Amino acid sequence: MGKIGILREFWEFLRIRKKLWLAPIVFILLLLGLLIVATSNTALAPFIYALF
Repeated sequence: MGKIGILREFWEFLRIRKKLWLAPIVFILLLLGLLIVATSNTALAPFIYALF
């Protein structure tokens, strides 16, 4: 099962169980995680961490 399979299974879970309100929350958490990982070793890190 690849990454696409996991995303498809997660989407089906949200759709079948009528939990579509969780999708934006998960999306924002993933974006914040990517932001932290992408800026962890740069000069921008102190400014990003100051936002939180």
